[in-house]
Amino acid sequence: MRKATLSDKQLVAEILVSAFAPLTKMNSINLVVKQDAKRLERMHVLMEYLFVRSIRYGAVYLSDNNKACLLTREEHSPPLSLTSIREDLTLVRKCIGITRVFGALRRQRIVNRHYPNTPHIRPVILGASHEAKGKGSAARLLLQVHQSYRDNTLPVILDAADVANVKLYERFGFRVISKEESLGFPIYFLRMN
Repeated sequence: MRKATLSDKQLVAEILVSAFAPLTKMNSINLVVKQDAKRLERMHVLMEYLFVRSIRYGAVYLSDNNKACLLTREEHSPPLSLTSIREDLTLVRKCIGITRVFGALRRQRIVNRHYPNTPHIRPVILGASHEAKGKGSAARLLLQVHQSYRDNTLPVILDAADVANVKLYERFGFRVISKEESLGFPIYFLRMN
């Protein structure tokens, strides 16, 4: 495992797009990304956005084989700046689209209700490239990151829409603290510490 740097932005975006592009049922990614002929391009914009935010306010971890990544955030409410406003507007224009903004904002309000206002660590997104799926790259990376946070006293809180991912997180000591279904698909909230 290694910590990613800004030079890894394309690699991380490609891993995450490869991981999430095959998922066609409704989930958080498909709720946010405009579903049209440019879907993959739009997903790439979203993953780059998440990468930049995670580098700035947390960390990005890459597996040793560069086939899996985990993005984390350690700041609950990043400060508002002209840069962050510009990035948000670019995300709306190039990824979400005007008609999906309200759904994305609704999802964000729902998710924010389940995260504390106190310091915590938030794994934002975990993914393995499609060709590495089921080969343990993401699980090994999660185990390595888990071990690096062994002495951490802050709670680690995350959300997941896929039951298989929930089971994976539970194997690493997370427990489901709530479940939200008002968006038309389940979002499980899990906590460790």
